[in-house]
Amino acid sequence: MDHIFPEVKLGGISFDLAAIFMIVVSSIIVFVLARLAVRGASVTNPTKMQNFLEWVIEFVTNIIGTTMDFKKGKPYLTLGIAMIMYLFVANLLGLPFGIITKVDVHHGAQFLGMDLVLPTDLEADETEVHIAWWKSPTADVAVAGALMAIVIVLTHVEGLRRNRKHYLKHYFEPYIPFFPLNVIKEIAKPLSLSLRLYGNIFAGEVMIGVIMGMGWFGIPALIVWQGFSIFVGAIQSFVFVMLTMVYMSQAIVHEEH
Repeated sequence: MDHIFPEVKLGGISFDLAAIFMIVVSSIIVFVLARLAVRGASVTNPTKMQNFLEWVIEFVTNIIGTTMDFKKGKPYLTLGIAMIMYLFVANLLGLPFGIITKVDVHHGAQFLGMDLVLPTDLEADETEVHIAWWKSPTADVAVAGALMAIVIVLTHVEGLRRNRKHYLKHYFEPYIPFFPLNVIKEIAKPLSLSLRLYGNIFAGEVMIGVIMGMGWFGIPALIVWQGFSIFVGAIQSFVFVMLTMVYMSQAIVHEEH
């Protein structure tokens, strides 16, 4: 059978251990990259990592500048930098390799004393399952949904904090009966943001699994697909940050008509 991801249940809630592990790994990689970039920072003799981080800062600055007045958007520069670096790393983690272990279903499976959730649709002759511990965290809908929730909370909080009158007013425009439609619109925007991210990264990893099933004949296709997946991961990072700043500008910026 295909591999499954390790899940445990605590208080009736399922936790994907692979997703949690990969979130931590992604965070550590981004932190290390940032520390390497600022270590020994110099104006006259910058390192390659410093040049890279400066390019990222300039890139995010341009993203913000295209969505709103940069003076108003400057407070979100750190958010944009952290988000684009994290997403780029997270989107690509599932590409290089995978970590899969075998578990005997007759003896159960445990992790740190907790029982792993095993599939209930096993065939009678199946004695083991393959558990995948390595994947792109953004290939998990819960992780993409959590990122979407962060965007929702921040945009609405900032809208209420910096543009309260016009932010609340836009829910009733152009007429009061449009309030339900405007609420649906506010929910649909970030929802599509998360599903787009999840769908692209998850589909890419599924495709890698299909190509690897072709054996040696799939190696050329795998190389091509790996390169394309890097491009997709970079584009999805850019799109996510761009739309986040667009939603933020819509919440905090009021233009007189």
